[in-house]
Amino acid sequence: MNNKDKSFSPDNGLEHAINLLREVFLEQDELPDTCPDIGIGELDTLNLLAPHVLGRAAHLGRPDVFAHMDPPTPWITWATALWNASLNQNLLHPATAPFAIEAEEKVIKWLTPFFGMNGGHMCSGSTVANLTALWAARDTKGIRRVIASESAHLSIKKSANILDLSYEEIATNTHGQLDSEQLDDISDACLVLTAGTTATGEIDPLELAGQAKWTHVDAAWTGPLRLSPTHAHLLNDINKADSVSISAHKWFFQPKDSALIMFQDPELANSAISFGGGYLATPNIGVQGSRGAAAIPLLATLIAWGKNGIVEHIDKSMLMANKLASELAKEDSIRLWAKPKTGITVFRPLACSTEDFYQRLPEGMLSTCILQNKTWLRSVAANPLADIDTIISTIYNVIHGNNTG
Repeated sequence: MNNKDKSFSPDNGLEHAINLLREVFLEQDELPDTCPDIGIGELDTLNLLAPHVLGRAAHLGRPDVFAHMDPPTPWITWATALWNASLNQNLLHPATAPFAIEAEEKVIKWLTPFFGMNGGHMCSGSTVANLTALWAARDTKGIRRVIASESAHLSIKKSANILDLSYEEIATNTHGQLDSEQLDDISDACLVLTAGTTATGEIDPLELAGQAKWTHVDAAWTGPLRLSPTHAHLLNDINKADSVSISAHKWFFQPKDSALIMFQDPELANSAISFGGGYLATPNIGVQGSRGAAAIPLLATLIAWGKNGIVEHIDKSMLMANKLASELAKEDSIRLWAKPKTGITVFRPLACSTEDFYQRLPEGMLSTCILQNKTWLRSVAANPLADIDTIISTIYNVIHGNNTG
């Protein structure tokens, strides 16, 4: 008797899926309204879904896309993510994921020294990483209140709420950074400093790190700048923090969901965020239980590109942001929020509404944000494949009343 189930043996199915990646889809067939009783098979399902999944998605590597903190991903991460899906390893159980665990340990060992941290683990995003940091602060240091700027990511307030910690929001200065003059005694608090605010990319004064009972740096966006000899100084004093979070699915160019939470004293932190169980061979560390092998695509990227390759892509993105800002600064009908510090350029038109300006741009070229109760245009240098000259030319045409879109 042949018990082989072809649904678990791809034959030519994966090659077909790769070929569909190369196609351009302009139309889509309707999907079923209800769950079908009888399936149509894998190849026909790929043909049905490809126009939706691939044809209706935002393509983040398009040359005119410069809007969000979501980069295109290198193809080596597609390949290793495919391997991960085929193996379905679970880092909760060492017996099922021996190399996946080793890969994460290696990635953490390679990256933590750039931040002055000594250990940590990966998780599904910086929201979980921030929650983990505040959890460690509460249960190791007895923290009962969290202090952050009004520009901190919403995950900080959310985490404080989940952990039943009081949350104090500090006003920002004219640069959009936490205003240190507004701080009272923080010796009993967890101070959260943001390294790369979501709207403008500003960095809170990291020299404050170490002055609170626990300091956490949310470096979801800017963390990888520490690898760059040109830009590492922007994060000076980050090594004085107790914990640092980074979204690897931003400037480490990883697929969702991939992030790192790192600790100055991982043994102390892990003592608070680890739980055991009769069914576990080793204690479960962190918020998540079952989780996949996100470190393998990151490990592959670091080996394929090397540190210099990561830095090359980040530095190129920073150069493009600076070039865009320099060109915008020449226009009398444009108000630039500030010179970009970490690859985020924010501006608004003076001769028309921001919304009208935005609607005349290609979709995905820019995004919007609210600052000082006004809508601003926002560009994020997350796409190293962007054609900055085309982007500048398109914006210039809108400024001067030429049709685009």
